Amino acid sequence: MHREEGGERCALVFDVGGSHVSAALCQVCDLRLGPVVSAAHSGVQDCAGFVDLLYRLGAEAAEGRPRPLGAMLAVPGPFDFQAGTSLMRHKLPYLYGIDLRQALAVRFGWQPAQVRFLNDADAYLLGELSAGAARGFTRAAGLTLGTGIGSAFAVDGRLVTEGAGVPQGGEIWNLPYEGGIVEDFISSRAISASYQRRTGKSREVADLAAAAPADRAAQDAFTEFGQHLGRVLGTLLAAFTPDVAVLGGGISRSAHLFLDATRSRLTGSSLQLRVSELGARAPLVGCGAAFSDGRGLSPAAESNFTQSTAT
Repeated sequence: MHREEGGERCALVFDVGGSHVSAALCQVCDLRLGPVVSAAHSGVQDCAGFVDLLYRLGAEAAEGRPRPLGAMLAVPGPFDFQAGTSLMRHKLPYLYGIDLRQALAVRFGWQPAQVRFLNDADAYLLGELSAGAARGFTRAAGLTLGTGIGSAFAVDGRLVTEGAGVPQGGEIWNLPYEGGIVEDFISSRAISASYQRRTGKSREVADLAAAAPADRAAQDAFTEFGQHLGRVLGTLLAAFTPDVAVLGGGISRSAHLFLDATRSRLTGSSLQLRVSELGARAPLVGCGAAFSDGRGLSPAAESNFTQSTAT
């Protein structure tokens, strides 16, 4: 790491995904990202190894640049963002209950206040609000479509986790739907299960997307997924009255296979449905936007954010 110099104010931003971690240096003033570096964390066995991985990626991202002011990490839930402690057991189980903020601060040679955390779906939407598909909209919802479904909500450019039409904690994955929960029908496993019901064969979503042009069953599985997504947008999100819904995550890269079906369930709605403009860079940009002063957070969330980063 290099010393901070001149007027350039930068932060390290990280996106902790299900299989990889991505990192970049972000200029706080204009949210420009430097080169994005990434690595799989599948071989990591403990917290020390995970912290070392983040340090290595951070050092690579910041090489030859001014010393970062600190870091913001987009992480999946459940996570105690105030305490900097992971509550996940199904992913990265070796981080469960560990003070990740303190561990990273020690490794990077920072004060704990310089290490901050943001929900990954919130980071995604904040990135799109700042420099992507949600720019200029008053009320925005973001959905990350992948292994599960992440959700985030914003009013006047600020993330909200409560208020009229916002589900508890801003989460929709576990809301009741069609005799189950939303994630049973809107997730990669839902697409795979739909295909298996039709063919008796088990295939990964990426394979199905590639095969869809010549495989009617794969097409139908994506169509069914899109119809459920449209119903959820038109019912469970209706009370929030979003002007735009931005779709991100791995499945959004196959939007051409399901977007028409989604829109067919939104007939008469004024909701604009957009695919992420920033793609995998969205959570990194969102982390940069939130880093300096909690920009993008609701007043309640900003208060919690400030408390969580106090020394």
